[in-house]
Amino acid sequence: MALLEWSEDLSVGFDEIDNDHKKLIDLLNDVDAAVAAGHAPHVVGGFLEELISYTIWHFRHEEDLMQAHGDPDILMHKAQHAELTEAVEDLHLKYLDGDADVAQTLLPFLKDWLTSHILETDMKTGAFLASRAA
Repeated sequence: MALLEWSEDLSVGFDEIDNDHKKLIDLLNDVDAAVAAGHAPHVVGGFLEELISYTIWHFRHEEDLMQAHGDPDILMHKAQHAELTEAVEDLHLKYLDGDADVAQTLLPFLKDWLTSHILETDMKTGAFLASRAA
């Protein structure tokens, strides 16, 4: 069973962001599956690095869309992205230093953060972007 499943409840109503979020969920589930299968730390680490890299790319993509369309909430949104990036990078460094238990902490944290960020913050962004694209 997947750690997080995409559903229409998570749709922000703007396809570009929804597609990014679907990919993020897939990558999160890949890390979870690698941990559950007991893969070696370098394998889990590879999945984790891909998730982190894509997350950073997605944040830039979302922020670029917000900037291009004049979203007034961009500074608050960027601050949330920066906080998550810093927290995840800290946990990733711990993982690289040999703390294999970090994945058990990181995955529920990312699931909860991603879900609440989509439902509370990205919904507003999606609605704003959809109104500008119409």
